[in-house]
Amino acid sequence: MVRPEAGAVPRRCAECGGFEYGGAPACGVCRDLVDALVEEEWAAFLRRWDAAGAEQERALAEMVAAEPDRHDWRVVDAALDRLVCPDCAGPLGRGPAGCPACDRAHGYRFAAIETDRPGVPPGNEHAIRVNVAVVRRPQGTSGNEVLVRRLLLPVLLAGLLPTTEEAQRMSALVKKSPPGGRARLVGRAVEALVAELSRTPPAARAAGSSPTSPDRPAATRRRSAPGRSR
Repeated sequence: MVRPEAGAVPRRCAECGGFEYGGAPACGVCRDLVDALVEEEWAAFLRRWDAAGAEQERALAEMVAAEPDRHDWRVVDAALDRLVCPDCAGPLGRGPAGCPACDRAHGYRFAAIETDRPGVPPGNEHAIRVNVAVVRRPQGTSGNEVLVRRLLLPVLLAGLLPTTEEAQRMSALVKKSPPGGRARLVGRAVEALVAELSRTPPAARAAGSSPTSPDRPAATRRRSAPGRSR
């Protein structure tokens, strides 16, 4: 299984030296791990539908893209990867910022189902979902946001969710630090979160505040309409 279990301490990547997943998109190993989060769920989806062959897979991808609110976000992302954008000819939803069809598909992807795992803070799955989307389409986001979201992804996958105060401190850290030192400083903040993971079970943080969804239950979250990530 590619996806880490909730509570698992993040491991170091042998290629980039950071925590696994957090080096994407520049690190090839981390980039493959992030893509595998999506591909693993798509493979399971195909098995459930007993799909065989390229034609059936494409038909399923078209079906999912037409009804994203009925499918897990990983299935939706994988389906979009298999469709060609009519405007830029790349994978639908992952083209350059300003590509009309990709921007539209990227917005609709956030209507997909997001289900928190047992024992994680409410909104953890949404945070993972948004960070994965940013890492897989970095050209649509500012460099500072890509930096923070990619470095936080390993601890989100481990089941943590920064509180509002932690998120504010990290945002201030990025804004105040010189460009050349931002990755190092954010990396230190992530190291502190990883150290906390070894001391505090994820369930103990589930009652804490969430910067993304403080009033959502720890179950299934849906977006009823297309829009930007939150």
